[in-house]
Amino acid sequence: MTFRLSPLLAALGLAVIASSAGADTLLMERTQKETAMALPSRGMSMAQVESRYGAPRAKLDPRGGNKPQHPVINRWEYDNFIVYFERTHVIDAVVKRADSTEIGVKKNR
Repeated sequence: MTFRLSPLLAALGLAVIASSAGADTLLMERTQKETAMALPSRGMSMAQVESRYGAPRAKLDPRGGNKPQHPVINRWEYDNFIVYFERTHVIDAVVKRADSTEIGVKKNR
């Protein structure tokens, strides 16, 4: 009986390895696409971002600001990325998805 299970277990192991390799490829592709995208850079003002990229699809509710060490964080949503501002200057911009087939974090909306 163990002889028959061994090939089955080996096949399952190969399937897991193959699916992991596919996920790694997707991550590498995403990284390449993010590098190629022209995202807002750190330090740009809100006015500069809007001038260069147009009006955002949504300006999300600000967070923080309750203490000096917790500045207000604003988030602007564009079609392919989200821009994070500390007060009025960019601190980061993040690509939402590489493409429609990418599996990622589900929205809480």
